[in-house]
Amino acid sequence: MNISSLEPILYLPHGGGPLPVLGDPGHKAIVQFLENISPKLGKLSAILVVSAHWEETYPTLLSAEEPELFYDYYGFPPKAYEIKYPAPGDPELAVQISAQLGTSGFETRLDDKRGYDHGLFIPLKLIFPAADIPCLQISLIKGLDPEQHIALGRSLHFLRSQNVLIVGSGMSFHNMRAFFSGGLSGSRPDEEFDQWLVKTCCTDDLTPDERDHELINWAQAPSARYCHPREEHLLPLHVCYGAAGPDSPAAELVFNEAVMGKKVSAFLWS
Repeated sequence: MNISSLEPILYLPHGGGPLPVLGDPGHKAIVQFLENISPKLGKLSAILVVSAHWEETYPTLLSAEEPELFYDYYGFPPKAYEIKYPAPGDPELAVQISAQLGTSGFETRLDDKRGYDHGLFIPLKLIFPAADIPCLQISLIKGLDPEQHIALGRSLHFLRSQNVLIVGSGMSFHNMRAFFSGGLSGSRPDEEFDQWLVKTCCTDDLTPDERDHELINWAQAPSARYCHPREEHLLPLHVCYGAAGPDSPAAELVFNEAVMGKKVSAFLWS
């Protein structure tokens, strides 16, 4: 198959809860990025989001026809709970993905009750405000094993030839205490980790096996556990990387800015 015919894959920062949609000044760079990325994303039949905010024992697919919104945040003003994103679901695609994952050895579940969480509706409201593209979500797998999530992504690779956009929705830096404390005096561990991540995802100097090794062993990277005390916001990147396929070119760095004082990146596999 000609690789140029494959749909891009995007790992993006979704920001802090509803703040990008509420106009928070600290999220201005994220908002500008999300509002301007759609020309790089092709003509889509559906969108599959791997959200940092959903973990299950088995990969679980949202299969409702008209998912409601799951406001999975708290402590925000009332308008944060009035946000709408009425994108339709895609139950048939959920069944297809579940069957494909089964052939790869994954036990899966379908969930027609859960709604879209903010890992989907916040960034997609900015990228595709018309909410007219069918969407579904797939969960992370409890245990958060990086190699398992790369394998999950590789089982989703077939979607690239079906005009399905795979979105990994997380944050390449996610230490909530550090966001509000200003970090460590005299050092920039967020930049150390970001430099490692950009090199690992974007350099042409690594073989596929070397890139696999780096991402599987991400916790050994500089300042890794400072930037990700818990890795649920990083692992959507592993799924995206796996879905790109071992023959895919290195990722393109499409966002690399400070968000609330910390360096945050986004990557596109095309």
